[in-house]
Amino acid sequence: MEEEGYVRKEKWGGTEKATQVNKAKQREKEAQEAKRAGRRRSESTPRSGWGIVTKLQSQPAAQAQNLSSSALSTRDRQVGALSSSRTRPLPRALVDPVGAPASFRSLKMEANARGGGHSDALRNYTLGRTLGIGTFGKVKIAEHKLTGHRVAIKIINCHQMRKMEMEDKAKREIKILKLFIHPHIIRLYEVIYTPTDIYVVMEYCKYGELFDYIVEKGRLQEQEARRIFQQIISGVEYCHRNMVVHRDLKPENLLLDSKYNVKLADFGLSNVMHDGHFLKTSCGSPNYAAPEVISGRLYAGPEVDVWSCGVILYALLCGTLPFDDENIPNLFKKIKGGIYTLPSHLSALARDLIPRMLVVDPMKRITIREIREHQWFQTRLPRYLAVPPPDTTQQAKMIDEDTLRDVVNLGFNKDQVCESLCNRLQNEATVAYYLLLDNRFRNTSGYLGADYQESTDRNLNQLASTDSAGSSARPYLPGSSDVHSNGSRPHYPVERKWALGLQSRAPPREIMVEVLKALQELDVCWKKNGHYNMKCRWCPGVPEVHDMLDVNNNFLGDSTIMENDDTNERLPAVIKFEMQLYKTRDEKYLLDMQRVSGPQLLFLDFCAAFLTKLRVL
Repeated sequence: MEEEGYVRKEKWGGTEKATQVNKAKQREKEAQEAKRAGRRRSESTPRSGWGIVTKLQSQPAAQAQNLSSSALSTRDRQVGALSSSRTRPLPRALVDPVGAPASFRSLKMEANARGGGHSDALRNYTLGRTLGIGTFGKVKIAEHKLTGHRVAIKIINCHQMRKMEMEDKAKREIKILKLFIHPHIIRLYEVIYTPTDIYVVMEYCKYGELFDYIVEKGRLQEQEARRIFQQIISGVEYCHRNMVVHRDLKPENLLLDSKYNVKLADFGLSNVMHDGHFLKTSCGSPNYAAPEVISGRLYAGPEVDVWSCGVILYALLCGTLPFDDENIPNLFKKIKGGIYTLPSHLSALARDLIPRMLVVDPMKRITIREIREHQWFQTRLPRYLAVPPPDTTQQAKMIDEDTLRDVVNLGFNKDQVCESLCNRLQNEATVAYYLLLDNRFRNTSGYLGADYQESTDRNLNQLASTDSAGSSARPYLPGSSDVHSNGSRPHYPVERKWALGLQSRAPPREIMVEVLKALQELDVCWKKNGHYNMKCRWCPGVPEVHDMLDVNNNFLGDSTIMENDDTNERLPAVIKFEMQLYKTRDEKYLLDMQRVSGPQLLFLDFCAAFLTKLRVL
């Protein structure tokens, strides 16, 4: 059942597009008139993102029970030969509306007229027009006064955010974006907190959503689709390397900048991965959700992003969605069964890659690393994408001298700017630096330019040599083998594993015997939860351990997105942890250790001692 003003029909590339868009504009006009008249719509429906309200079609509770309130996202616009239901969106947050003037300076500024309450908090910005309005805030375009560059400022009302119980999602997105520095992930420049509002200053993406781009152009040429897909995979891989899974990848959450480069956005449904932990939350948009997500099964994380990327690649090359149905139960049936068709116009390599991404069994699904090594992906791969970016700590130490000089010319002290950048501090100088840096590369032929030459073997061999040189001798379990000694090993660097542990081909019973011997030598107490799972407790009899903890207080107090240790209390010299033996898909066994409680550094000391005992094997 559809309710007027909330749900409409649309096709991607269909003949009804112009008519339906006109109807949408008429409905939007009616909604604005209703708002001016003081009428309010019911807001008792699921919400997604940072404040856009949706009202969805009613469906049997039994069929929808696996989806959380975020499962059907705000802009769950469905693509396909059949018409599909689409929630009526409010204006997007970080995009430039169609028909906007080319010159930002020609816009009528409204900082004092319409945003006077923000003048103190946003004294470094000149506010412009409103780009979007949500249920607990709005997004405005703005100009950074020092550099003259445009940004998008998301203004979140704290009261409305708490009322809607969206605090966790907002904080999660801010934490993740603060951590990330990547050319294909939306940049967070600054977060300003006041008692009433939170101001999130973000990168401005001129050409809006990838969804709208596909709607306008239809299916893309393979070369263009490949360029976009390469950028998406690069951003997703960076998330995974930093132990973050997006969980809501779709064209609506992929933005295009002024050079039509992709930016991953909307990390509100993302989650941080911890070793040995699995997720079960059903979230994201059903058309892009993996079978294990809509079925409510446990999943590690990266595999659900791979599935969503497969759906996106299909949409880029075909202009339609592989799984589409107006009836949600039928849609779920197609997804769980992997029922879709491949158009005949696809190339042989594309027809090979897509089915490997849309495998129902997550254990048999292709990985991000394998996607990177696929011949279709490697074709015309830009050099800056051939080499993964350094981790966030290394990036903080990489300072562009030309940009630094420009910041100093604005009146900042060079040493203080360098110190702030290395320590990832947020202040006026670092905001100016990153704005200048991003716009410098965006307007040149640098790492986001037109350098789409294939990577040479020399560069890749150098990368492989660096990777092998950085690897050190590792402890072995019975039956383990050194993958680094294999001459046929791919030249791409080893991807960081989500389950960090020791692998072995030995029988599981033999592995557990050796593990128990090592634990016994270290005076570890354990309790078996099963044949291959146990809870352990280690209390070292080392009097100097507290002195060591005092010396390392600075490190223990450095709470990151991965850790939430409370260092205000004196940490006990007792470590509690769990050990679990897993079977991998390549017929190996993986021993995983997870700290439950106790000092982080002391746990690392134990791991070193434990691995030392295993080295004799």
